[in-house]
Amino acid sequence: MDSINPATGEVVETYDDHTADDVDSILEESADAIDAWAETPITDRQQLLERAAEILRDREDQYAELITHEMGKPISESRAEVEKCAWVCEYYAERAGEFLADRVIGSEPNARTFVSYEPLGAVLAVMPWNFPFWQVFRFAAPHLTAGNVGLLKHASNVPGCALAIEDVFREAGYPEGVFSTLLVDSEKMEDVIRDDRLDALTLTGSEGAGRIVAEQAGSELKKHVLELGGSDPFVVCDDADLDAAAETGVAARTINSGQSCIAAKRFIVVDAVFEDFLDRFVQEMEALEVGDPTDSDTQVGPQAREDLVEDLQEQVEASVDAGADLACGGDPMDREGWYYPPTVLVEPPADSPAATEEVFGPVAAVFRAEDEADAIEMANDIHYGLGASVWTNDLERGEGLAREIDAGCVFVNELVKSDPRVPFGGVKASGYGRELGKEGIHEFVNRKTVWVQSPGDEDDAVPTE
Repeated sequence: MDSINPATGEVVETYDDHTADDVDSILEESADAIDAWAETPITDRQQLLERAAEILRDREDQYAELITHEMGKPISESRAEVEKCAWVCEYYAERAGEFLADRVIGSEPNARTFVSYEPLGAVLAVMPWNFPFWQVFRFAAPHLTAGNVGLLKHASNVPGCALAIEDVFREAGYPEGVFSTLLVDSEKMEDVIRDDRLDALTLTGSEGAGRIVAEQAGSELKKHVLELGGSDPFVVCDDADLDAAAETGVAARTINSGQSCIAAKRFIVVDAVFEDFLDRFVQEMEALEVGDPTDSDTQVGPQAREDLVEDLQEQVEASVDAGADLACGGDPMDREGWYYPPTVLVEPPADSPAATEEVFGPVAAVFRAEDEADAIEMANDIHYGLGASVWTNDLERGEGLAREIDAGCVFVNELVKSDPRVPFGGVKASGYGRELGKEGIHEFVNRKTVWVQSPGDEDDAVPTE
């Protein structure tokens, strides 16, 4: 596997793929670790997670530079990503014991009834390149601490990040086999998914990849969680603070150089403020600093791969051909590396790529809505449902609109973001299941009901099937 610097197109380092024998050995080592790890006191597992957080903080600059060189994220955002990984480790180191404690139900006077939360075993994480550390740690922190062992199949363009994460857990003191990386192509993963030594899996990635993995895991009756793509609406009401909405909207669209599933992609603005918002928004987009991702002043870096720039350009050209107006940007930048400029498409037709597809890059589509009701209808008129943002100075109104939007999360007067403390995931073609929060750690545990009846009281029990 080649690690290629997107800012230059040069190969940074080449890694050897794991052979079929390597994969078998890793799966066997993982299976051998399951029982002992599950029996390890949760307080010990929490202490190891605290140590992982310390390593992340101690080496923030080192890991940030690795992220930036391998997938092009601006260095300031790479540092923030490593910091967030430390936070999620600290969060579950503190709260996992509480989340996994037996939940007493109390169903009968002479019986003790409770739910216990027991690990499933070996869980595979198929992870994307766009947040190469965060996506992995938001999986690993809760689920290793719940007593599962983890296997990572990372994106093939970030092998250095994958191995660095494995080293974090090893140096933190995790036993061999508790967290392992598989350096293999996606085409070879079906055998791993179907392997009897694997108990469950989670995937963050494209809708297409999710459908393939869901079919394979479903045919094996293996629990799985999918966090897929999104085309998040950013709804601007007629009473919104337009300066704040435009400024935050640009940040929401261009975070990670526009390569985020939960980036705002469809800006739906009511007619009364459409022109005023658009003027502010375009000015903010044009003012962004595009450049070397290792420079702390850079706000938009390169796209992660050359083919992604090509895909982006095809979507933009098709949307313009369909009738969208191009307010700024619109062509790959003539410079070394895989750069695409901040771009604004105005009023793309309803059947154009900008209106119907996930556009993964610094390209915003701005739509005009007749009124608030029309804006919500437009927000929901897509097969994705990951996140959404609503802007209004009336908080009661904002909460009401949030309840009407079909999405896994809705933020009022804020950009969409993941947070260790709250559940994260989508609906419709954006996937199912949840990560983070209490709900997230419960995805890969056996929520076992235990009923302990006092002797001699069996006849008092309620008849059942």
